[in-house]
Amino acid sequence: MLIVQDVTYRIAGRLLLDEASVIVPTGAKVGFVGKNGTGKTTLFKLITGDIVVESGTTSIPKGSRIGQVAQEAPGSEITLVDFVLAADKERAALLLEAETATDPHRIADIHIRLSDIDAHSAEARAATILSGLGFDHAAQSRPCSDFSGGWRMRVALAAVLFSEPDLLLLDEPTNYLDLEGTLWLENYIAKYPHTVIIISHDRDLLNSCVDLIVHLDQCKLTAYSGDYDSFERQRQEKLLLNQKMRAKQEAQRAHMQSFIDRFKAKATKARQAQSRMKALARMAPLVELNEDQGLTFSFPQPTVKLAPPVIALDRVSVGYEPGRPILKDITLRLDVDDRIALLGSNGNGKSTFAKLLAGRLPAMSGEMKRAGKLSIAMFAQHQLDDLFPDETPVEHVATLMRDQPAPKVRSRVAQMGLPTNRMDTPAKDLSGGERARLLLGLTTFAGPNVLILDEPTNHLDIDSREALIRALNDYEGAVILISHDRHLVEATVDRLLLVADGGVAPFDGDIEDYKKYVLERAGQDRRGGGSGTGGQGAKRKNAAQRREELAPLKKRIKAAEDTLAKLQKQLAKVEGELADPTLFQRNAPRGAYLSKSLSDTTKAIAVTEEEWLLLTSEYEEALAS
Repeated sequence: MLIVQDVTYRIAGRLLLDEASVIVPTGAKVGFVGKNGTGKTTLFKLITGDIVVESGTTSIPKGSRIGQVAQEAPGSEITLVDFVLAADKERAALLLEAETATDPHRIADIHIRLSDIDAHSAEARAATILSGLGFDHAAQSRPCSDFSGGWRMRVALAAVLFSEPDLLLLDEPTNYLDLEGTLWLENYIAKYPHTVIIISHDRDLLNSCVDLIVHLDQCKLTAYSGDYDSFERQRQEKLLLNQKMRAKQEAQRAHMQSFIDRFKAKATKARQAQSRMKALARMAPLVELNEDQGLTFSFPQPTVKLAPPVIALDRVSVGYEPGRPILKDITLRLDVDDRIALLGSNGNGKSTFAKLLAGRLPAMSGEMKRAGKLSIAMFAQHQLDDLFPDETPVEHVATLMRDQPAPKVRSRVAQMGLPTNRMDTPAKDLSGGERARLLLGLTTFAGPNVLILDEPTNHLDIDSREALIRALNDYEGAVILISHDRHLVEATVDRLLLVADGGVAPFDGDIEDYKKYVLERAGQDRRGGGSGTGGQGAKRKNAAQRREELAPLKKRIKAAEDTLAKLQKQLAKVEGELADPTLFQRNAPRGAYLSKSLSDTTKAIAVTEEEWLLLTSEYEEALAS
């Protein structure tokens, strides 16, 4: 159980928490919500002890472990799987001690504890988590230095999930995940055996895996049972009740004040008037629960009307190196009002396809036609670095509106969703969401015909995401969207394209169908199409010939199966001897030898099983091709 009791905290004189209190039950899955900048991350730091409360307390049961994601995995030569395994410090320490311990009782204690924490399945568990976050078997054996910062953030997330702390704190964990990784994480958190608190603006994530919402508003913490949709409903009911009670109190105050004004000067009513004055003084006004009017911003409409299609692709291939296309044989058309979401795991080519459409990558082969006077705007998160850090939003926009009066410039900035009190703030001092809205406004300034958005929501809170949905639905041009936010996808697009296996093809179904598709494939190698079901003689002959060509691969599979059987037999024998409770007393060296043999055999089984799975998948895919 986490107890936050009367916590007050200020940053540079600004009050973030004012005697805030909340209790989180053990095992709860909590969504921590509130506007950006209200202090959610600060509360996490108070819970972990990274910063000290001004007053009040935060407490968890003695001995409980708190886990949170590091900034990112280090860019070292340690492999991904070894980095994740090292996150379980107790296991690592026990294994190290087991290599040097000589006391039979201590050796027994070590191996009992290793068994209790399921240490012998650690590598398989680490591999499963890494796989769910997008790292295949080959990638897991590569060093961390081979990966970019975004991918190393995933490794850091995998490490904290593997360590299974009693209190897991996740701050915007989906910012570096694709839709597939987000779906896997939702499923993982829902089954997580301990307490989880997630700071997130992803409505679907909060609806899928939390059972309690903690809302930070006006420096106070309020708990609401249920998921995010339930919270919104309860919040609206609370606001309505507050408005009614305030109206009733104001009527009572007005009535009492009227009595006082009428009779305070009359001797016969003076005592009653004095009584009313005291009662009025004691009647503290109810605090108004303000419902935000909602952030608004808009995209300029296309300045030029075009005839469809605006883009037509015929057997187009695209990539970065000559002769090595990332995507091949793309055939499709983009019309003036298309709303398309690109699906597929990171690394499959979604951004490459977006760059092709935007004209940032040329086609390697095939034919690509564009409408005359076509204007395309593309937004990607890395472009936030393109803002001039010392220039304000007004100065950014003024360079695009030369000779325009200041009121018009400021009006245009307001359309980008920036309030008046932030228009003159240097870009380096804006929040991530404010910079994202500014960049969206600058990117679409000229009224493009096609808008390409690559993960536009990473720094946007829920209100900003809703405003983005409204802006996209009001926009009359075509939209290409890459996003892990299912709510955004469902609310704005009407076509889904799956970018996978070196191609781009329509996905038959909606986003819920895609969720099922992703989860069904989780932890399994993707299988090819049918394995020859025609029944015709030619097909049978070709299949037989194909099996003959694959005979060496089949032989390797059989060898792996034989090795696996021997290892499992050996494991059963070792486990049988270790089951003797008197073993370490009778023969400590034998017990130590068997314990190490148990660990080595378990590892060998895991490696052999992985090899068998890869070979079998390769065989089935080759047979079906």
